[in-house]
Amino acid sequence: MNPAASTGRKGLGSGLELRASPMYLGINNNRGQQLMRFLTVVFAASLFWTGAGSAADDASVRIEMATGEGDIVIELYLDKAPVTAGNFLNLVDNGDLDGGSFYRVVNAGNDRGSPKIDVIQGGLGNDAEGFDTIAHETTADTGILHTDGVISMARGAVGTASTEFFICIGDQPGLDHGEARNADGQGFAAFGKVVSGMDVVRRINGLPAAAESYSEYTKGQILNDPVSINRVQRVD
Repeated sequence: MNPAASTGRKGLGSGLELRASPMYLGINNNRGQQLMRFLTVVFAASLFWTGAGSAADDASVRIEMATGEGDIVIELYLDKAPVTAGNFLNLVDNGDLDGGSFYRVVNAGNDRGSPKIDVIQGGLGNDAEGFDTIAHETTADTGILHTDGVISMARGAVGTASTEFFICIGDQPGLDHGEARNADGQGFAAFGKVVSGMDVVRRINGLPAAAESYSEYTKGQILNDPVSINRVQRVD
């Protein structure tokens, strides 16, 4: 089964819910959701600042993503987006992203949202259930805008990002805080940038995408053959 054929995944706004709601954690009221976001901030921050002596003193860390189409090197901005980048680095260090895939491509030819965007999306897909969600760090908070090569977290509602992410091809200001791609105006949480391998990203974006979709909205966006993420690890 294509990993994107399920309804349980996070996405890129304008009605595209890749995981239906934060209610899957059993929190179904505003007060509960606020508590959840507070606790996830504390938890993720503790991982970043005290975790394994890893990145506590580093403003940024580079990771290498070995994919079926080639390698992508990404710099994670731990100083600017400690919760989001720290969470992603934790996934890397735990080996959680190994065996994931890039499964969705969005471009001017298949995008049904507004404003149109150009990105590739990846993560754990159907295996993402059970991972902790993190609090939402907006581009207004971090100063990391959705420019060419920037990596950002996919989400449904605010505070539901966990393992799914996307990489921008070209500048995508519509994904920033206060812009129109998401009706809530909160944009997406950018946390790093590709420093090598944008040729791989663009190649993935051009692959055939006519696989079964979980909604009419994503029709024509799901790769026929998802691109494997074989290994993700830190690099010097």
